[in-house]
Amino acid sequence: MKAEQQAVRPLPSQRGNFGADRSSKEEELASALSPGISVLNYIIENIRATGKDPKRTLLGFFLGWVAFFVIWRVIPAPPDLSANGMTVLAIVVWACIMWVSEALPVGITGIGIPTLLIVTHALPWKDGKPPLVQVFGGFTTEVLWLCLFAFFVGAVMQLLKLDRRIALGLLDKLKASNVGQVIWGMFPVNVALGFLIPAANARAATLLPVINGINELLGDTARELDAKKAITIQGLVYAPMICGVFILTAHLPNMIMVGIFENHDFKNLGYLQWMILHLPYLGMFPLTQLWIKYYFRTSGVEISGGHAEIHKKHKELGPMSPGEWVLLALFGGVAVLFMLGKGSPILQVHGQQLGVIGLLATLVLFAPGLFPFKWKAVQDRTIWGTFLLLGGAITMTSAMTQSGLAKWLADIVHNQVVGLPWWGVVLALMVGTQIMRLGMLSNVAAVAMLAPVVFAMAGKLELHPVAFTLLVCNTDTFAYVLPTQITAAVIAYGTETFSTMDYAKVGSVSILLAILYGLVVIAPWYALWGIPVWNAAAPWPF
Repeated sequence: MKAEQQAVRPLPSQRGNFGADRSSKEEELASALSPGISVLNYIIENIRATGKDPKRTLLGFFLGWVAFFVIWRVIPAPPDLSANGMTVLAIVVWACIMWVSEALPVGITGIGIPTLLIVTHALPWKDGKPPLVQVFGGFTTEVLWLCLFAFFVGAVMQLLKLDRRIALGLLDKLKASNVGQVIWGMFPVNVALGFLIPAANARAATLLPVINGINELLGDTARELDAKKAITIQGLVYAPMICGVFILTAHLPNMIMVGIFENHDFKNLGYLQWMILHLPYLGMFPLTQLWIKYYFRTSGVEISGGHAEIHKKHKELGPMSPGEWVLLALFGGVAVLFMLGKGSPILQVHGQQLGVIGLLATLVLFAPGLFPFKWKAVQDRTIWGTFLLLGGAITMTSAMTQSGLAKWLADIVHNQVVGLPWWGVVLALMVGTQIMRLGMLSNVAAVAMLAPVVFAMAGKLELHPVAFTLLVCNTDTFAYVLPTQITAAVIAYGTETFSTMDYAKVGSVSILLAILYGLVVIAPWYALWGIPVWNAAAPWPF
């Protein structure tokens, strides 16, 4: 009997296999009994496979939808905000959470905005039909098509490797050997373009291939990746916006404010006068550069091989190909059309919008025989996600205005500043403007809505209307929390060199610098030239 028992007793190795087999069956049983756990693990592993943090992604996705439904269906609308405005507020909060957490691809969040506007009836329906013209208005705006043209040009430049030639040529000319020199070199380029191209987004689109080419010269170490972030944010966002405030025709909100001033007998604020009043704003660039240099640790980060290597690589490219000359000629012609459009300081020869010029140039860009590339090659290098993001964000901006949400937010700020000293009023409005701008993309739309309200508030608060409007609305230009607040930032975000969290962290401090700079430097400078913000009765000096 003992022999039989020993015969049937499993060997040690067999006992191990038996245990493993039993464990496997237990896991299968547990999986069958807990399908929810298996599904969650499946989702988590898929999120990890995309390179995202599952906790942050799932939390952002959950909070975004919870906030949306709570604001839309649970919280009652305030007495002075319409139900439509409350619904739009829910969509704005949803979009901001999705963009910050990156729970959804930014382009999907972009097309989600008009989708939610339709589903929730956030904008009034007529005859049982949704207002598709308004809901998808962001996808028909000229700014969107200007950016698409820029994306196409960037794709063709990559295929021709012209972006690398431009980047190497620029760095070679500047004898740049480190990241700091590259960033400083991009500032005078932005100033020069500011006199010629009448929109910050157009300048950012122009410089996009150049910045991409410069970033390609850096490696993938942690410090070099941070350096790419610094170059992209400073070169494509901060520099174009700072230069835009300085030059009257370089930033469309400038023209909106001047128009309001002229309608209220504050005339003769011309090109030269504007530059004099806003000359100190150029000092913002060194300040932001110091902060970005510290935050992204760019000090001492060298371009691979230094200037000698850059010069060598530039020479190795050899002479330009016919395709490169064709693209440069086309883009040069477009730049001339940009320069000679409405508001040109040189000569106005046409009244076409920048986006229309971009569409016409796109037709020429894809004319048969100009370039030896198939459509798929260009398509694969075009930033379609950013295109969808931009259209959705512009739609959201319009919905905020149409629903009364934007004005409601501005009124809230106004009610809080009565009785404060001049600097307290300006500070409160600057901060309030930045909060309101979290859900708005366009500087033009924001200032078009803000400027008349701020100008009217000045009389009630006994402040100089021009100085007050300029201080508040110019600070709106430095809306740096989300890439979706500025078209130039949307273009920069399309390079995929930085995350929305990177941008928000560095941008929050940059906004504080801009606010303090306006109070400490710009307000006294305005007073020096005859428009003290604290004296509403000061005679108009121009």
